[in-house]
Amino acid sequence: MLAAYAARQSADDPLSGLEVGERPDPQAPDGWTTVTLKAAGLNHHDVWSLRGVGLSPDRLPMILGCDGAGVDPDGNEVIVHAVIPSDGWRGDETLDPRRTLLSELHDGTLAEQVCVPKANLVPKPAGLSWEHAACLSTAWLTAYRMLFTGAGLTPGATVLVQGAGGGVATALVQLGSAAGYRMWVTSRDDAKGQRAVQIGADRAFGNGERLPERVDAVMETVGAATWSHSVNSLNPGGAVVISGATSGDAPAKAELTKIFFKQLRVIGSTMGTRTELERLARFVAQHGIEPVLDTVLPLERAREGFAKMAEGDVFGKVVFTV
Repeated sequence: MLAAYAARQSADDPLSGLEVGERPDPQAPDGWTTVTLKAAGLNHHDVWSLRGVGLSPDRLPMILGCDGAGVDPDGNEVIVHAVIPSDGWRGDETLDPRRTLLSELHDGTLAEQVCVPKANLVPKPAGLSWEHAACLSTAWLTAYRMLFTGAGLTPGATVLVQGAGGGVATALVQLGSAAGYRMWVTSRDDAKGQRAVQIGADRAFGNGERLPERVDAVMETVGAATWSHSVNSLNPGGAVVISGATSGDAPAKAELTKIFFKQLRVIGSTMGTRTELERLARFVAQHGIEPVLDTVLPLERAREGFAKMAEGDVFGKVVFTV
């Protein structure tokens, strides 16, 4: 079958290890099933895997990809949940210390077929296109959990999203706007800030710009470069929900004094559960949300999508059709 896979790894030239070609068809073990994919999404996770982060060299070659939607052996249209718990785990799979994502231990979704545990399939709402369904499993699920599980907000709250262009940021804006939050974004790119306003943000600000008023929560994926601004932007009792640190995880100031004096909450958030993915899919369908697509390409042109992701030249999701 056709697949995009990591054959080699390079921290300086990640695309040098990417191959798009034939791989063996998957064989489903007991309790697992095979999904014939219709579309699959690209994430920063895939580029990091090519850099050698989170993917052990002894697991190469590895088919990349965490996001996917397709058809199961019974003809059901499904969305793939990418979090694989360890054998015997019960409860929230994101809390399993031995959990993995597809493409870390088991082959991922950038292929014609993928094997997953039967419990990892979520029904695809009929009104959701394959391309939009393929956006939900990683970035959109991360955003859903940050907003609705982590932050603990009610409609009318003001939320600041650090960064405006990536898959998580655009998902936060679209989900928060649909839920009745006032969404603000920051961006070093004025054009991306304005595009965020077009998809539902109320206002866009420059990186580090002083806000007209403090906010109830900050959605943080940038890390060191924006940490002090995130803490300083919060109302007393507010929350920073952090799911990534693309600029590094060691800010110049930890801001501990402000955190305890203002009684701020710092909440870590990683992916989401199968139940949250099912609710996310229903929410997106019920509200008629169309996830922002930066680029849609056939799988055989996966290298072009990877190049855009590696260069940071995206607004929304890169999706491959199969």
